Amino acid sequence: MSNLKNKYGQTALIAGASEGLGAAFATALASHGFDLVLVARRIEPLEQLASKLLATYNIKIKTITCDLADKNATEQILAQLENIEIDFLVYNACMSYIGPYLKSSIEDQIKIVDVNINTPMRMLHAFGSKMTQRKRGAVVIMASMAGLQGSGYLSTYGASKAFNKIFAEGIWYEWKNKGVDVIACCAGATATPNYLNTNPKKTSIFEPKAQAPEEVVIECLNKIGKTPSFISGTNNKLATFFMQKLFPRKLAITTMGDTAKKMYDIDDK
Repeated sequence: MSNLKNKYGQTALIAGASEGLGAAFATALASHGFDLVLVARRIEPLEQLASKLLATYNIKIKTITCDLADKNATEQILAQLENIEIDFLVYNACMSYIGPYLKSSIEDQIKIVDVNINTPMRMLHAFGSKMTQRKRGAVVIMASMAGLQGSGYLSTYGASKAFNKIFAEGIWYEWKNKGVDVIACCAGATATPNYLNTNPKKTSIFEPKAQAPEEVVIECLNKIGKTPSFISGTNNKLATFFMQKLFPRKLAITTMGDTAKKMYDIDDK
């Protein structure tokens, strides 16, 4: 039996599972023998992923379609679980907007908060209460290097990822003696379909190369239970050292904003 499965339990739920990091987490956890609950807004990619995994691994898979921006998303998921206990929770779903804050609607900005902050809070409350009662479980929350300082043109997204990191670290402390491991995975640029679809331009020869989703997931599963949070990838760790330890705060924030502006040809006039 996998060490992860032996330690944490039978079933993993991945929120935001249809592609990219979510699909990579699903594949990795399936390889460890976990049964899966795959949650995302679109049914087609979920079913395709489930079929692919079922053809390879002797596990059970349940798919749930749900818009994680809905205020009752957690209740919708709980209603469809049919008494399945969740032992390993991965909250990978996120929403972002790239561009000047005032050029998007306030409704879209609030939706980022709903998907990236409110729903993971609700899900950790619902599933974490049962994990701590059983004194066994694991939680992964995807954070981001964009949340390590102000990130112009990603302002609300970056702030939500700062919340994810600090929230996960606090819950790590509260649950570390209750048999439940919590970790925030702070990823940099990752070659997911969503990232590639934004057509980012390379802005510097020193810019860290986008990681493969599988690389991020392998490192995360190796780190869980050992640390409350981490930066994925050697190059990202190096970049973070410069940004957080050597650069003045103003320079770090300016670097992030200038990079986004060049990467996406943002016109902020």
